[in-house]
Amino acid sequence: MRMRKLLGVILLSILSGFFAAGQGRLPAIDGAFLEKLQERDSVLIGDQLRYGFHLQGVPVGTGLLLPDYSKGFAPGDSVEIVSSWTADTVKVGGSKRHPTSHDIDFSLVITSFEEGKHRLPPLSVIKESSAGVFDTLLFKPLELEVFTIPVDTTTYVIHDIKGQVQYPLTFSEVLPYLIGLLVVLALVWAIRALVVARRKRRSPDAAPDEPPYLVALRKLEKYRGEKYWAKDRQKVFYSGITDALREYIDARYGIDAPEMTTAEIFDSLSHTDVPADLFVQTKSLFETADMVKFAKAFASDEENASAVPTAVRFVTSTYQTESKDKEEEGE
Repeated sequence: MRMRKLLGVILLSILSGFFAAGQGRLPAIDGAFLEKLQERDSVLIGDQLRYGFHLQGVPVGTGLLLPDYSKGFAPGDSVEIVSSWTADTVKVGGSKRHPTSHDIDFSLVITSFEEGKHRLPPLSVIKESSAGVFDTLLFKPLELEVFTIPVDTTTYVIHDIKGQVQYPLTFSEVLPYLIGLLVVLALVWAIRALVVARRKRRSPDAAPDEPPYLVALRKLEKYRGEKYWAKDRQKVFYSGITDALREYIDARYGIDAPEMTTAEIFDSLSHTDVPADLFVQTKSLFETADMVKFAKAFASDEENASAVPTAVRFVTSTYQTESKDKEEEGE
């Protein structure tokens, strides 16, 4: 069996060279085809085509030997081979389970980059039957005509590359970006709110079970003594005291004191049960703090000495009032 295949390959090589030299004596038969892969009415330079032949009624078990065109048809040929042989079964004889014969298309993909008419070489195939009988078929060669696009050199002008066309933006184009920006801002705000809430829960100054007055008193305790009375530290001193009172007022009376001005805070406190003298002293404390924080003024030693006691008295007095109210409600 190996000897038969080897003999077939040697015979095919001899026949291929023989036909290429134009000395073949075998009669050429019809059956070759040349099909364009591009949908054009003519073949242009660089277009690819299928060049091959059709075999009908090839019995099952038949061996076929094709010429080797991996290096082209011939050295220096103007027709180049893009891809080697492919076989396509177009019809099966007999049944699908028990086929008896096949109709097969064998083809190469070729192209040419030279204008003009090109005579293609004849295609040959050696058939080996199941009984070991060799038969050689030679198909008539076809002609390939390649065209190029004519250029009028008298009127042709080389132009520069055109830039991109700029179209005005529409609201529908901008809308997705606006929606995306709003979504991002909403996410940032939500994350910030969660972080602030978590920090407040974890703050050592505000344990979950501690009442607001104890939290305020603990914060005010930090500012006792004269170490904050120096002019370069008074801003921290008064900010810490008033911030502690603002948070306490918010928790005690439901007044949004952290977001209010001094005037707004005491306008709201004027409708509560804060004693009149304590109301005046606490308001004076807040006004002094505003002068220190915003007007870059400096408080006197007397004002510094009375700041923490006034804040503590405000917390303890209003807390006691709250306790009495709760006792009366209980009774």
